[in-house]
Amino acid sequence: MADATRKAAWLLLGAALLCGSAEARKKPGGDTPGAFDYYALALSWSPAYCAGNGGKDVNQCGSGRKLGFVLHGLWPQFEQGYPQTCSREPLPAALREQYARIYPAPKLIGHEWGKHGTCSGLAPERYLALSARLKDGLAIPAAFQQPAQPVRVTFAQFQQAFKAANPRLAPDAVVPFCTGGGRFLRELHACYDKEGGSRSCAADEIRRAQKSCGQGSFLLQSVR
Repeated sequence: MADATRKAAWLLLGAALLCGSAEARKKPGGDTPGAFDYYALALSWSPAYCAGNGGKDVNQCGSGRKLGFVLHGLWPQFEQGYPQTCSREPLPAALREQYARIYPAPKLIGHEWGKHGTCSGLAPERYLALSARLKDGLAIPAAFQQPAQPVRVTFAQFQQAFKAANPRLAPDAVVPFCTGGGRFLRELHACYDKEGGSRSCAADEIRRAQKSCGQGSFLLQSVR
């Protein structure tokens, strides 16, 4: 009987921990359009994507594309965690066609709107216009634009390069995320308030970025 009681207690504890981890992504109110704290503009480093399974993606990785930083998405964030898929509002075909150019592959725009854009609280046109404005407004340091050879930097050097190219950035407004055990840049997140002004990324996001790029330095793979 005692063993059965202990087993039941452990099962209840496990269920509580699972619920807790799911709730850690959310805030009271759940995945509600417009209920978030800030935006993370995610720009992927295309050579890292194409070096993996993305090499089969002819839209982004085809011969002659030679892409560097590309728009992954504009993501509503909480100070800890993020909402997702906040409504079923469709993306009009005309807007899909109009803004497809800001993404590296045609299918990405629909995915990003459904998962992240619906949580912005904005109409599709305003969300996509803001995505385009923030993407185009972030200056990429010259050394990171189309490097013919790999570029090695530290976490701090990466941030300093973006600050030099964008003097109005808030402290810790741009953070790198790495792959390959921290050896290669995967993408960057640039953080903005709801009006599109630069702000520091949340402490939780900075910690995750530092853990991701946990080596002393990392490589931006060359553009091909």
